[in-house]
Amino acid sequence: MRIGRGPQEQIDGFIDSLVMDRGSDERTAKAYRLDLELFFRWLEGSEGLLGESRPGEELSETGQAEEGLSEGGQPKEGLSEEGQPGEGLSESGQPKEGLSEEGQPGEGLSEEDQAEDDLSRDGRSGYALERAMESYLAHLSGEKGLRFSTICRKHRVFGYYLSYLQDLGILQDISPLEPPEPPKERPVDSFLTKKEVDAFFHAIDREYMALDSDFRRRVCLRDQVMMELLFYHRIEISELLRLEVSDYDRQAAVLKIRRKRERDRTVHLFSHALQEQMMRWLQEHAYFEHGEAYQDRMFLSKLGKPLSMKMVTNIFEKYRVLAGIEKACTPKDLKNGLGRYAEEVVRERC
Repeated sequence: MRIGRGPQEQIDGFIDSLVMDRGSDERTAKAYRLDLELFFRWLEGSEGLLGESRPGEELSETGQAEEGLSEGGQPKEGLSEEGQPGEGLSESGQPKEGLSEEGQPGEGLSEEDQAEDDLSRDGRSGYALERAMESYLAHLSGEKGLRFSTICRKHRVFGYYLSYLQDLGILQDISPLEPPEPPKERPVDSFLTKKEVDAFFHAIDREYMALDSDFRRRVCLRDQVMMELLFYHRIEISELLRLEVSDYDRQAAVLKIRRKRERDRTVHLFSHALQEQMMRWLQEHAYFEHGEAYQDRMFLSKLGKPLSMKMVTNIFEKYRVLAGIEKACTPKDLKNGLGRYAEEVVRERC
């Protein structure tokens, strides 16, 4: 879905004036642009604040399309049952006698209705846009489950954007966006227990031994190495997906972790079993290489392309089900599980 011309031009101007002119790098500019474009696409879509309305329709304070119907679907005051202008409006939509040109309350509108009408017609009011942004952030946090840090970043970008529109005179009377609420602490029993972690990796081992296809066993080996790196070395999924073959020192069994904003770090694969699995995976890596574009990437899909976050989540979910783990959990729970019984696990794997 394309974004309307107005918002797109405003986004372009925002990026040029508040990002590029400040010397921010291209990645920051790209991230800011994506945050805003995704918001406006959500706003225009059927799942957004506009519901089934079309871009360009006026919005009331509640975000509902105003085409002559109230929230309950009944004709509003001033319109007949057929949706035609009633006593208060002419056919052109202008106030009839009894209403001033400024739209002061007359026979057709009460003061409350007039205030709502002023808001919907005043394109410079920031109220509706601010509420829409807050609803979008709540949607991303509640329904999509995005990380709190991601929500905070988008909240900050939206604040910059609203200030930019106010400086241009496009919006007036904006107020600070409601800050996102920090996530509630999860109860301890929602994390994976050692018994569940053991069952998870036993499920991978069982599948590997049961497979009769060499290629499927290679895929299973890839999954096993990834999941063990997440658990035993608490590597972030994004870091896992950025790993390259050259990041692993086979002689020292040391893996360099490429970090996005901090200095790179190194981890030693303390488990002899994991060292052996890593060596076997690197020997099988050539079967996943299709061309030179991604041959250096450590973990590739069956088609020879880099894995995505969604693919890693699907892999984790597959073995969670096979292991009979019924509680809701994610790869992040696997990554954060080692700290509760690290010494015991280290003794077992060395």
